[in-house]
Amino acid sequence: MQAPSFEEVGLLNTQILWACFGLTTLLGWVMQRTHFCTMGAVSDIVNMGDWTRMRVWVMAIAVAMIGFQSMSEIGLIDPLASIYASGRVLWLSAVVGGVLFGVGMVLASGCSSKTLLRIGSGSLKSVVVFAVMGLFAFMTLRGVFAVLRIQTLDRVFFELPVASLPQLLPGLLGITSDYFALSFAVVIGIALLIWCFAGPAFRQSGAAWGGLGIGLCVVCMWFLSGTIGFVQEHPQTLEAAYLATNSGRMEALSFTAPMAYTINWLIYFSDASNVLTIGVVSVLGLIFGGFLEAWRSKTFRWEGFANTRDTALHLIGAALMGVGGVTALGCTFGQGISGLSTLSVSSMIAFPAIIAGSLVGFKLQMWVLMRD
Repeated sequence: MQAPSFEEVGLLNTQILWACFGLTTLLGWVMQRTHFCTMGAVSDIVNMGDWTRMRVWVMAIAVAMIGFQSMSEIGLIDPLASIYASGRVLWLSAVVGGVLFGVGMVLASGCSSKTLLRIGSGSLKSVVVFAVMGLFAFMTLRGVFAVLRIQTLDRVFFELPVASLPQLLPGLLGITSDYFALSFAVVIGIALLIWCFAGPAFRQSGAAWGGLGIGLCVVCMWFLSGTIGFVQEHPQTLEAAYLATNSGRMEALSFTAPMAYTINWLIYFSDASNVLTIGVVSVLGLIFGGFLEAWRSKTFRWEGFANTRDTALHLIGAALMGVGGVTALGCTFGQGISGLSTLSVSSMIAFPAIIAGSLVGFKLQMWVLMRD
């Protein structure tokens, strides 16, 4: 097969970015319309005992999981090319980063994806959260916190021969691995879907279409990045490559590190080596999707900080999310849906840590209110 030319690769790269923008615009519209939010889901459980929004989240995970493993089984994507496919499990980074992110998203009134949606609906304080979070995420990727992270947390890990449960279990159970990954994902996915629809409030609310739509957007993103964006021989390197990704590997959706990449792209816009990526475009797409739904539903309104305490809590929360999201290798969306769709061991450690952190955040928030 003849290698594509520079012009063909450039055209394909542009098409991928436009497709990503359209897909994340749709995602932002769905999330805004269904009030999809991890912090909100946990808050509903803690304060009202209502599991409806959490069931939407779990349904999105189930749909994304079945879709990812189905595409892997028929050869559309290579699961080993995913950014989550590493046998080195940085468990301490996942736990510490997850807890920090969880606390931060409560103090900042929402996770990274919710912050972007709120920017689209007119929240000026979310613009501040975005700037601070992106700054601290970049400091944790390449700056002062990166040195600290690499020299401490990232040195604590354990090695696995494979990165995900479907790849690991056949060897442990002594069974053949043919179709095991897909079968395992389908069984787990169906069990999660049964749990979701077991809730009367979930069935009656019509929220299922939100979980389905969000899960399918993640599946489409895996296909866009891992199939359409894959070239077997890049004309510049003469090696296989995944186009328009920051990592050079197959990516889905995550919104913490991409905030840092977006700020970097805006600052160094005139630098020819500073190019658009899926991560940057997904940030812009989610904001635009949130704006479209807020405008359509007439819920767009300008919002600022209520007082000094509100400002301080949001600044602290933004900083914690920036550091935690990068340290844990993903946010509630990156680890909680994209990562779990691959059944990554690391994601299975990071996501519960984020939930635990959010519970700590609620306690801390309550303490602040009671003190005042």
